[in-house]
Amino acid sequence: MLEPLIIAADNALRTLSGVVTSSRPTPKPPPLLTSDGHSAPDSGGDGELSAAEKALSGSLMRVNHVGEVCAQALYLGQSMATKDGALSQKLQAAARDETDHLAWTQLRLNELGARPSLLNPVWYAGSFALGWLAGRSGDATSLGFVVETERQVEQHLDEHLERLPESDRRSRAIVQQMKSDEARHAEQARQAGAVELPRTVRWGMRMAAMVMTRTAHRL
Repeated sequence: MLEPLIIAADNALRTLSGVVTSSRPTPKPPPLLTSDGHSAPDSGGDGELSAAEKALSGSLMRVNHVGEVCAQALYLGQSMATKDGALSQKLQAAARDETDHLAWTQLRLNELGARPSLLNPVWYAGSFALGWLAGRSGDATSLGFVVETERQVEQHLDEHLERLPESDRRSRAIVQQMKSDEARHAEQARQAGAVELPRTVRWGMRMAAMVMTRTAHRL
């Protein structure tokens, strides 16, 4: 029993302290081209942002960072609850993608001069408990939880792509890659035998996500 507790504590400390590194480079937007086909000065994606645009991007990326804090806890809880070693490895592999997302959003928050959510410990603890309960409900249900979670995250990221300033190409590139990864995780869970969750459960997940995102936008 001691080893799982050590793993859980280590994951929580690294996630909440921000001491995480990505295994993949931070996504970058494609270079802007001038009319003659050469790279424009803003080829790196750091266009001029007004104070209002910078504040909006910071708030949206803080919400995305919270989502990745929750993802770390959710996947850990699920992988610890399952008795299927192969499924546990698949969940841990998905969690490694989420670690990349966590590192990318943390970096972007720093670049924008924004801070993470003050309530991250609360989000983490609640998500870990939810992930563990989903895992204990059976592997098919746990996989269904992954599918529904990633489906809702995709929708949420689509909304952010609509709201992020057009000139904030760095944030947009990160969000776009995150969206692609989440879609892949959902499809992998479907292929692994996920069952669709009851409508009431899906509704409850949406309501909980709404509370979290609205709170994290400011706190």
